[in-house]
Amino acid sequence: MIRRRVSTRLIPLPYISSKIGGSTFATQAASFLQDACESSIDWNNLGFGFMETDYMYSIKCGGKDDDFKAGELTRYGNIQLSPCAGVLNYGQGLFEGTKAYRREGGGVFLFRPQENAIRMQTGAQRMCMPSPSTAQFVDAVKQTALANKRWIPPPGKGSLYIRPLLFGSGPVLGLGPASEYTFLVYASPVGNYFKEGTPLNLYVEDEFHRATRGGAGGVKSITNYAPVLKAISRARDRGFSDVLYLNSVNKRNIEEVSSCNIFMLKGNVLSTPEINGSILEGITRKSIMDIASNLGYQVEERSITIEEVMDADEVFCTGTAVGVAPVGSITYKGNRVAYMTSTPLVSKKLYSSLVDIQTGVVEDDKGWVVEID
Repeated sequence: MIRRRVSTRLIPLPYISSKIGGSTFATQAASFLQDACESSIDWNNLGFGFMETDYMYSIKCGGKDDDFKAGELTRYGNIQLSPCAGVLNYGQGLFEGTKAYRREGGGVFLFRPQENAIRMQTGAQRMCMPSPSTAQFVDAVKQTALANKRWIPPPGKGSLYIRPLLFGSGPVLGLGPASEYTFLVYASPVGNYFKEGTPLNLYVEDEFHRATRGGAGGVKSITNYAPVLKAISRARDRGFSDVLYLNSVNKRNIEEVSSCNIFMLKGNVLSTPEINGSILEGITRKSIMDIASNLGYQVEERSITIEEVMDADEVFCTGTAVGVAPVGSITYKGNRVAYMTSTPLVSKKLYSSLVDIQTGVVEDDKGWVVEID
């Protein structure tokens, strides 16, 4: 059973780092808090649910022509927001997702946070918002991870999921950009998004669409996610893990699963839908494509029909939250196709290679891993 909070009284970070002279006390305090946290959480059964941690990072700026200045860490808690805020009235908001890991040999690491920063900047342009610079974004993620270091699971037990948000916090009544923007970062320890070891059973949705050409499906807008809840709920009521969406033009080409990208393997060819404005360019997706290419697979980004997927040798999903998840079956118009899951899977080989880079088992010759402690 997971306890949501630790009973130990916490010492604010600024007090530990600056009010008390000498590093010995700070180290002892941090060690004490780490021990208290580790003793109260069942790291083996984390799951993917929110667990309140200690600190969050925030920074504000004026209108879309203003720049973000210095931010600060504060205790995690509710925020004040005008009922007329742009994010509440018009959905002007983006989010990102990245993770901090521990390694067996010590240290805390991030995986490609610069890519998250760049993707947020692209999304901010689409949503008429200012955005933090890459340096500001990465620094905020680092500060949030280190401030909540005691919540990072032990090696192999999970990760600290870090959620950066960018949203219109200023009031705006008439349709238009907000007058103020907030960049906020919080974190939560997590395990697997889907139940580990259980292949996904996907349902192909041909009534609802996740995104359309010319819309915001290619950026991580908050407006992309609530509309899929009905399709997910309907699929799960029928016993499926998640939903695979078709494009809105011909309702034949596949696009994404609700919160992750999809790949299919046929022979030695690994294919994934091309980025066309309605598909999010996932960072795990990009990493798996590079790894697969290095391992000798022919990697393609192209339009893929649902018929091709149903005839694939292997199918899997990728994402920051899901990692690399094999697909056991896909059901389309009442026709269920099962994929191999008992033989050595390419998806598992690719995921192992990714995890080896993240955990330092193999050398990171791509510069993907950022050590922060």
